[in-house]
Amino acid sequence: MNDSYRKLVWRTRSVKNLLETKVLTVTEERCVSPENGEGAYIVLNAPDIVVAVPVLLLPEPHFVLVRQWRHGSKSVSAEFPGGVLDAGEAPEDGARRELREETGYAAGKLAALGSFSPNPALMNNRIHVFFAEELADTGARCPDSDEFLSVAIEPVSAVCARLGSPEYSHALMIAAAFLYLRAAKPYADFPSFT
Repeated sequence: MNDSYRKLVWRTRSVKNLLETKVLTVTEERCVSPENGEGAYIVLNAPDIVVAVPVLLLPEPHFVLVRQWRHGSKSVSAEFPGGVLDAGEAPEDGARRELREETGYAAGKLAALGSFSPNPALMNNRIHVFFAEELADTGARCPDSDEFLSVAIEPVSAVCARLGSPEYSHALMIAAAFLYLRAAKPYADFPSFT
């Protein structure tokens, strides 16, 4: 860690579990600031998540997406396949598993696009994003018992044009799309907004 960052680091004095659920644990952390002030902060402890960005060339690039109901937003959401890593599972293995379970596609090649924090102010987990290509349709999907999904194949350009609209508003999906676009197209070719 760079020396100028060391002056920003807080120390955790104690951690108290407030709530344990199937998907996360809520804790209250008593922390001490760099100037020795103290405060209590809520942290959501959740497992890491993987997202696969599957692309078919038909001949232009098409995303393989899933649509599913999201209880928080009370809406159907268009997303890349993904989910929670199993205990001890490597992110790449989790991305392959989620892709196959949710879409029935197997990736011939998988490349890491990046990893990020969904909300570092409140959450301690990471999102691992992978580009999936050379897809083979196995014809066998096996979503979790509470996942009701439909699979869609849509042009990359059409999906990108709708990012941020109600059906395409999942922030993790938008971030994964950005990582794909960054890898697929050099910065010099990005449009200028000035």
